[in-house]
Formats: sequence, C-alpha cells, structure tokens
Amino acid sequence: MIHLPRVRQGPLRALAVRLALAIALVLITVLIIYADRDGYRDVNEDGLTLLDCFYYAVVSLSTTGYGDITPVTPHARLVNVLVITPARVLFLIILVGTTLEVLTDQYRNSLRVSRWRRKLKDHVIVCGYGTKGRAAINALLETGYDKSRIVVVENRTDGVRQAAANGLATIEGNATRSAVLNDADVKNCKAVIIATDSDEASVLITLTVRQLTAGQVRIIAAVREQENAALLKQSGAHHVIVSSATAGRLLGLTTTAPPLIDVVEDLLTPGQGMALAMRSAERAEVGRNPRELRTLVVALIRRGKVLPLGGEQALTIDTGDMLVYIRDEDAGVDVAV
Repeated sequence: MIHLPRVRQGPLRALAVRLALAIALVLITVLIIYADRDGYRDVNEDGLTLLDCFYYAVVSLSTTGYGDITPVTPHARLVNVLVITPARVLFLIILVGTTLEVLTDQYRNSLRVSRWRRKLKDHVIVCGYGTKGRAAINALLETGYDKSRIVVVENRTDGVRQAAANGLATIEGNATRSAVLNDADVKNCKAVIIATDSDEASVLITLTVRQLTAGQVRIIAAVREQENAALLKQSGAHHVIVSSATAGRLLGLTTTAPPLIDVVEDLLTPGQGMALAMRSAERAEVGRNPRELRTLVVALIRRGKVLPLGGEQALTIDTGDMLVYIRDEDAGVDVAV
C-alpha cells in the first residue's frame, strides 16, 4: 500500500462527525414534532407520545413513510413543508455523502498515486525507517536532496505513520518481496539504501534488488556484524557499512585521541564547520599533483576506486577523476592548503 504525504482527517473521526450530525438532526426533528404533536393524527387517534414522535421522525427522514402518522392541521403541514422535508434531504446527504466521500477519496488517491508514479525517476529507496533509516534520510536532506525523490519502504505501522507525517512517500510492506519493491519503482531508482534492523533481512533485500534490477542500481547496505559484510557484498551490495564496527572504532578513537572524534563528527555533519565534498577534476588540474592544489584534497576516485595520496608514489590527476576535498561549511569556501 502506497502512502503519499498529506494532511487529512482520520476516517473514524469523519464517520463520528457524520453520525453525530445525523443523530442531532433526528433529535431536532423529534423536538419540533413533539412541540406540535396536537397537529398530527395516528391510526389509533389517541395522540402522539414521545416514542411516536421518534418513530415519525425516523421513518420520515429515512423516506420510509408508512403513513400511519400524518399531519392534519395547516400548521403541522406547514412545518412539514418548511422543516421536515429539508431535514429529510439533509439527512440523506449526510448518509449518502459518507459513501460518496469514501469513493471520491479512493479515486483522488488513485489519481495522486498515478501522478506520483509518472514523476518518479532517479529516486532513492530507503528500506527501513528506524534509527539508521531516519539518519540516512536526514543526511540526504541536509545535502540538498529533494524530499519528493525519497521513497521509504517500511512494514511497521508506526514507522509508516511517522514517515508519512514527515512528508515522505511511504510504501507499507516487506522490502524482501518483489511486488513491494516494484511499487517503489526499483528499476528506475538511483540507489537503494538498506537500513533494516536484521542482517538476514538486509541480505534478502539485496538479493531481491539485484534480481529485479540486474545489478544496474547502486545498493548501499548497513549490517550489524562484520562477518556479514562479505556476504552482503557477494549478494550484490556495492557499499556495506558495518554499524557495530564503525561505532567501536569511534569509541576507541575517542579513548586514545579524544579531539579526533570531534573532527570526524564535524566532517560528517553538513552545514557546520568542515565537511567532506566531492567534485570532478577541472581541465586545468589534469596532470597536476593533488597536493599542489589550493583545495585540500584528501583522496582521488578513479574509475570507482579510491586512490590514497600518501606513500612514495606521486599521483597526478587524470581526466575523469573525482576529487574528495574538505570544504568550510561556515564560510562556504574550500579549505586551502
């Protein structure tokens, strides 16, 4: 089931409001009839009780009209023309309107989903809206990624509700199933981020995505245990992040060199202090040593592989290389050597 972000009234609340209106309308009609009960006659000709007034109001508003109770005085008939008949129409509108709203809402939602599918392209699918999934989405948004190009796949009801409340298109279902991933249009997406709480589920999702996309979509997965990282890469994941090992290394780094953890957090937090950035090599930079540039380059990426800048071998920039450098987010400029 696809949940697109929107603000709407809950179905139970809408039904309760309509039911309250219908009951209120019946009660008002009963009071009007009871106040003018002397102008009505029933088949027994013994006058109208309060129960008779309820009976007449219900059969009149529901258009049943058995005819066993009828207005006989001009005043009662005038009240029927001016009050009871409009109330009958309003009562039907309330009842029929609920059904019409449900049908209209389904049709409107179908149109919104169709329009959303036509516009969906080069999007990112995030499988799992737990702590890791939310952090990954926040990182995308902080780097300027459009929220409308993020699709969440979640099987927990509270996670689906939270993602939809945060304005994200959400598909409710298990990401290990091909039908659910096809609903997210996995074949036309840019990347799939797998942020589940189970390593076994991550492996199954990776295999399913690779099967559906023939390995043409980049898969980024997170695992808890280091021993499962190799299995995920064999399953088709392009990048695997071991959450427990990464957290352990950061804990050890904090213990032995506390200031370094502040630098790492600063680099990984967009919008403040220093941040890692990447750009293509310019024509004037081809053939030069990255250390000679004014920009503080920390790594070169050539044909998908990271080239270390340290060591005795001097590297030069080639056409098509990507430069990973440090940028000063506060000043909005590149950090110079």
